[in-house]
Amino acid sequence: MIIFCMKQQKAQFYPRRPCTANAIQQIEGAFLKLQLADHGDTKLFTAYGADHVMVNGERHGRSIVVLAEEVRDDWNAAGFDALDETHFAWFLALKPDVLLLGTGARQRFPHPRLYRALTDAGIGMECMNTPAACRTYNILVAEGRKVVAAILF
Repeated sequence: MIIFCMKQQKAQFYPRRPCTANAIQQIEGAFLKLQLADHGDTKLFTAYGADHVMVNGERHGRSIVVLAEEVRDDWNAAGFDALDETHFAWFLALKPDVLLLGTGARQRFPHPRLYRALTDAGIGMECMNTPAACRTYNILVAEGRKVVAAILF
C-alpha cells in the first residue's frame, strides 16, 4: 500500500502582465497565431425567435433546411407531429456527417424507426430545441464539418 502525503501550501498570486504584441511566446518551437475567420457566403443563423429564424439576415417563418452552401425550403415537413420516414430519407441525398433537428421551443425526440435510414447510412442525428440547433450548426459549420440543420415550425 502506497500513501501519498502532500504539504498544504498557501495559494500564490502573480501580478497580471498587460497583453502586448510581444506577448506571443515560443513554446517548444511552436507559435500560436490567431486570425479572424472569413466565412464568405456560408449560410449561418443570425437570429431566431419563437416563430422564425434568420439566416444571413433573411427571415424564415416555416420549416427549412440549412446547409453551408444554401437554404432549402423544399423539405415539406409541416411540424414535429407530422414527421415520417420519408422526411428523414430526404436527407440521404445530401450526405451530411450530422443532421441537427431543431424541434421548436422545446426538445423533442422522434421515434428511432423514423430516422433508421440515416442511422444505417452512418449519418448522425441530433435533436435539440431550435435555438440550440442554430448555435450548434454555426459552430460545426465554422469547424468545416458537413452539417445540415432542419428547423421545424
